[in-house]
Amino acid sequence: MDATLGLPILVALIGVALLFDFLNGLHDAANSIATIVSTRVLRPHYAVAWAAFFNFIAFLFFGLHVAETLGTGIISAEIVDPAVIFAALAGAIAWNVITWFYGIPSSSSHALIGGLIGAGIAKAGISAVVWKGVLKTSAAIVLSPLAGFVLALILVLIVSWLFVRKTPFAVDRTFRVLQFVSASLYSLGHGGNDAQKTMGIIAVLLFSQGMLGPSFYVPLWVVLSCQAVLALGTLLGGWRIVHTMGSKITRLNPMQGFCAETGGALTLFGATWLGIPVSTTHTITGAIIGVGAARRVSAVRWGVAKGIVLAWVITIPITAAISAAAYWLTTLFQH
Repeated sequence: MDATLGLPILVALIGVALLFDFLNGLHDAANSIATIVSTRVLRPHYAVAWAAFFNFIAFLFFGLHVAETLGTGIISAEIVDPAVIFAALAGAIAWNVITWFYGIPSSSSHALIGGLIGAGIAKAGISAVVWKGVLKTSAAIVLSPLAGFVLALILVLIVSWLFVRKTPFAVDRTFRVLQFVSASLYSLGHGGNDAQKTMGIIAVLLFSQGMLGPSFYVPLWVVLSCQAVLALGTLLGGWRIVHTMGSKITRLNPMQGFCAETGGALTLFGATWLGIPVSTTHTITGAIIGVGAARRVSAVRWGVAKGIVLAWVITIPITAAISAAAYWLTTLFQH
């Protein structure tokens, strides 16, 4: 498609990508604030403002490795065109809205990846898929919640040992303060990993139109707009999912909330620096289950956790199918 003739379509598609970014913030607000709200350290509206600020400034702390993976590491950049991008975003947005409506903490990240795979295969067949990037991301589906689980569990054990001689009141007071730190760290990790997924989509769209020159990169205006829109989505909150994440999986006290957020944040930092687009939802859920299991196995509502895991498993195939259908419909209208 000619870059000049397609400018209105290009602008509209960037708008759709930013809509996905906004819904990502809305959908995943729970990841940053569920524990700090459920432990009553902060009221919900103050908590989302806190999280939104750290979502926005995350670009100051991380490189753009995740954006590069999303832009060129899931499907071949050569087959990307506006129809592929639109179809991928349509599948991801549809799944985000469905899971938000039912209060299911699914992964916006994997919805987008599934959308890219479905739209890419619909256009160019299996050869469109960059299997190295997909396998790396698929491994993270298992490893990121597992890492969150293990790190949070270890942190609970260490903290319990360090504070064994303290009164419950002193422990509670200490970790009510420390939860501000852990919530900030998790929000940084959320903003650093999640906003980059939309950056990658917009940048590969611009690259496909010849607007970035011979080399793929992410322009500064794309970075700033994606961080701002994600933060805005977080600011408006996702209260249905906050309830599921904050209280339905297990009950948390401030010490456990600190351990869950810190374990999750460490996992996100590592993944973002390695350029792996992980699910912040998966990560914090694994961490929350970890702190619950440290108390006792029965403290975790495994039925709720099982339903969440099922949503994880079906996200990529369902969004791939929706996006493939959206691509075929788009091509019908083009003829």
